[in-house]
Amino acid sequence: MARKRGSKRRRISQDEPKEEEEEEGRTRGGVDEDTENPVEKSDKCPVVVFAHGAGAPSSSDWMVRWKGMLAKALNAIEVVTFDYPYIAGGKRRAPPKAEKLVDFHRDIVEKTLAKYPGHPLVLAGKSMGSRVSCMVAGEKDITVSAVVCLGYPLKGAKGAVRDEILLQLKVPVMFVQGSKDGLCPLEKLEAVRKKMNSNNALHVIEGGDHSFKIGKKHLQSTGTNQEEAEDVAVQAIAKFVSNYLKEG
Repeated sequence: MARKRGSKRRRISQDEPKEEEEEEGRTRGGVDEDTENPVEKSDKCPVVVFAHGAGAPSSSDWMVRWKGMLAKALNAIEVVTFDYPYIAGGKRRAPPKAEKLVDFHRDIVEKTLAKYPGHPLVLAGKSMGSRVSCMVAGEKDITVSAVVCLGYPLKGAKGAVRDEILLQLKVPVMFVQGSKDGLCPLEKLEAVRKKMNSNNALHVIEGGDHSFKIGKKHLQSTGTNQEEAEDVAVQAIAKFVSNYLKEG
């Protein structure tokens, strides 16, 4: 469903509410096989910078899986993942305010653009990483083709709607949200989307939580499975992004 224009626990900072980490928390090493398969690339292939959420690093199962899916669906020259300093190297500190991560994130983006000059740039993020991605996309001197928000945390720790950066953005934004995501009630997101200045679209994973995990009862009642639901979502992302690719 799309509408253009006008988507054991640790201490969390006051800026970022608690995330559901059952899909994110487990980590593994190695390189995702999907990103290693040789595919014909061209200067029109995007480079994606993909930021993790507050609760787990880039090596989490969730991030590795989605990195591979994005790489394949977008035919990306590379999907670059990284760890914010507060969680890098196995650290388990509480995340700072999202605004304090912008400079580090922008540095990763600039290094990526230097490595792949001329390739369209797509910023993607999980939860908190999607907020920071939007902040970076709004900065000057960086040309971003699109931002992909996977589980945007619209509600803050105290329940306030955090829509300021979304309303300022002029870059196309694709939201993917679980229908049962308590950090982003769909009716509140719809109200924000109507006020946004940028082209935007929403894909809802029915029955999905903040990490898109769908409950067994919902899967049984719909006759679908987790993999199919996520594949439909990533294809919706690819279709949206393809409309806005431009040279970086």
